[in-house]
Order: sequence, then structure tokens, then C-alpha cells
Amino acid sequence: MIKIVCVGKIKEDYLNMLINDYAKRINKYHKLEIIEVKDNDNLDIETNNLLKVIDNKDYKIALCIEGVNYDSISFSKHLDNLFNYHSNITFIIGGSNGLSSKIIELCQEKISFSKLTFPHGLFRGILLEQIYRSFKINNNESYHK
Repeated sequence: MIKIVCVGKIKEDYLNMLINDYAKRINKYHKLEIIEVKDNDNLDIETNNLLKVIDNKDYKIALCIEGVNYDSISFSKHLDNLFNYHSNITFIIGGSNGLSSKIIELCQEKISFSKLTFPHGLFRGILLEQIYRSFKINNNESYHK
């Protein structure tokens, strides 16, 4: 299973449509669950909210600017390889305060999609699109160019 654990709810309809579209596409390949926790100005409270929903048995990936950068093909190969060893992969997206060091240290890996800062709802869509692209690449299906 792929889990996307994220801080905050998406309020914009256009972002919800994007997220729901890619979630539906991914579910044709692999079970996907999106878990939202309440955002808070206090990073310690957000951290505690995240810790309540993160399963320690999962392979955990922090999405943060300090992480490793992949191109789409390398990311797809990496994701495919992770599923050879782990049945559940959890991607963790922080709120406007980012992820605490406690959450980052809990993760086996850090990935960065860019040095740029994205709105969290838009980034959720970007992550889902790249996961979907990975399944298309790994299944030798047309989509990726």
C-alpha cells in the first residue's frame, strides 16, 4: 500500500480534482490511502498529530528540501525496488512549518522534488502524478515522454 500522510486539508476544488484524478489512476495499479492530519501553527502539535497516524512498520519517506533528487525514471525504478522489500510505503508531507527533525529522523529516506517551495495542495498533486508516472514507466505503458 502507498500512504500519503499530509498536514492540512485541501480547500481548493481544482486541487481536489487533480488529487482525486491521480488517486483514482494510481488505484488501478496499487492501493493508495491519503491520510490528512490537522494543521497547527505549533510544530510540536503537528508532529504529535503525524506520529499518531504513521505506522512504524512502514517504509517512511520524508518529503523535504534536504532530500535526494530523482528524475522521473530514477524515481520509478527506486519505487519499484522499494516494493520488492516493503509492502507499505508512506510518504510524509509537512505543513507550512515543514517537518520536524523528529519526523525526519523517523524516516528511512528523504526525497526532494525541488529546491523550490510549493503550496502543499499543489505538491500533493505533483507527488501523486509522479507516483502514477512511475507505475506507467515500470509497466512499459505509454504516458512518460
